[in-house]
Amino acid sequence: MKKTFLLSALCSLLCPWATNAHWPQFRGPDFNGTDNAGELPAQLSASGGIAWQTALPGRGLSSPIILKDRVYVTCSSGPKQQTLHVLCLSATDGHKIWERTFQATGRTMCHEKTSVAAPSPATDGERVFALFSSNDLVCLDLDGNLVWFRGLSVDYPNASNSLGMSSSLATADGALIAQVENDTESFTAGIDVATGANLWKLDRPRMANWCSPTVLSLPGGKHLAALQSGKGITAVDPRTGRTAWDYKDGASTTASSALSGSVIYAPSHGLTALDFSGDGEPKQLWRAAQLRPGTASPVIAGGRILLMADGGVLTCGELETGKRLWQLRTKGPFSGTPVAAGNRLLAVNEKGLAQLVDLSKPEGEVISELDLNHTVLSTPSLAKEGIYIRGESRLWKLRR
Repeated sequence: MKKTFLLSALCSLLCPWATNAHWPQFRGPDFNGTDNAGELPAQLSASGGIAWQTALPGRGLSSPIILKDRVYVTCSSGPKQQTLHVLCLSATDGHKIWERTFQATGRTMCHEKTSVAAPSPATDGERVFALFSSNDLVCLDLDGNLVWFRGLSVDYPNASNSLGMSSSLATADGALIAQVENDTESFTAGIDVATGANLWKLDRPRMANWCSPTVLSLPGGKHLAALQSGKGITAVDPRTGRTAWDYKDGASTTASSALSGSVIYAPSHGLTALDFSGDGEPKQLWRAAQLRPGTASPVIAGGRILLMADGGVLTCGELETGKRLWQLRTKGPFSGTPVAAGNRLLAVNEKGLAQLVDLSKPEGEVISELDLNHTVLSTPSLAKEGIYIRGESRLWKLRR
């Protein structure tokens, strides 16, 4: 098993997203809520720790993405959240560089706690892609010029659920992976990033699903898109949709899988570690019923895997074995996933209380707090120079 985890560490260094230059999608460059840009700050402070904050023109739960010196974020506004916004802000001072608005072509009804701007956007370094709960999909260049727009509900009118859609986007090999999974017309599509045309479309299990795809890196620069549902995880070629392997033992429909090199950590029967480095079906390394995520997805940092329960209990497990190391009571409730770097983890609860946890302590320890006094249901994003926290209608940058 140790050889597997050494390979996992090496693969993470070779991963095409493993760069401190940007945070290209939900949960960061490695799909695990962490980066390698050094520690998080030792203290959270309202006086000197907030670089800037800015109001957003609507509501949203999506996480911001960061590309070099720009931040991209989505929101929705209007009586029925029918106006869709994509904004580009300066990472330096938060000023608006550009904003584009669109009118929803699909269904905007969703639970009062969520928003039409629930899915997080993604970038391939040349374009910005934004998906909304209305199944409207937008592609813009980095200067905000429209490349293409698709109202997926026009093509697939029954693809919706009454609570709202929230699966975020991912890109690989020139394909945009969009999970539009629900209990009626359920599918995932691989979409050409340049044209917006379908490369492939797969029928998926008919059940509501809010988790997001994960991109797996293989030797030789190849990739697979891991599609998670209540049935399990299916890994497909991002260009063709051809199935490479199929794990059929069930998985969460809220918490998404986390990735470390050649191992995917699936929220299945608690947590299940699957090594996908060999040919054929993945090899199960361990399964730990005591490591059970809530709404938040697992986070990987420093040989640990961390899971935040909705009520605020943070569980730390050993990445190599799945052994539970400790549990820490924080102040919940939580909807968003924490982020981590070095030996520190940042968790922001639904009331906007940011809590910094020292992971090097034997039982973990909350070492600092900052009350943003605003509803926060999203997952923070990290960059080398800052931490970005998206509230319901505000965006903060904390100094790092």
